[in-house]
Amino acid sequence: MLKLPHTKSCFVCGLNNPLGLKLDFETDGQIVRARFVPRPEHVGFKETMHGGLISTVLDEAMVWVIGVRTKRFSYCAELNVRFVQPARPNEELLVIAELVANRRDKLFEASAELRGARGEAHASATGKYLPIKGDSLADLLGDFAESTESLLG
Repeated sequence: MLKLPHTKSCFVCGLNNPLGLKLDFETDGQIVRARFVPRPEHVGFKETMHGGLISTVLDEAMVWVIGVRTKRFSYCAELNVRFVQPARPNEELLVIAELVANRRDKLFEASAELRGARGEAHASATGKYLPIKGDSLADLLGDFAESTESLLG
């Protein structure tokens, strides 16, 4: 598995974001995955990880798999999340994403799932993404803390 680069400021993968998750994403060239342990401050209701945070992690994994598979970064245009069972703080989780479709580099579709350490499903998502262009792309690339050469070539 190839380790993917971090950004500086991203809430999910940013190295310099003091409130962030600092997830380490990796890829085999087909899928993207990351393991993490939610902290107690990530709960919505007592002992249940916040659904918005779960959605954020699923979205981030899908953005990364699109980047890996298409060499393009993208914005989320549509995100559908299905919550299966609560995820608890202090229990390891695994997020896995795959590219479902590339519609002529104009629209990307991806899916992701969040599983527990024993393989149990906690949530799944599908999303539609639009490529980032122009100055927005330059700003994004400028926020990387590490080289993107292994990802973008």
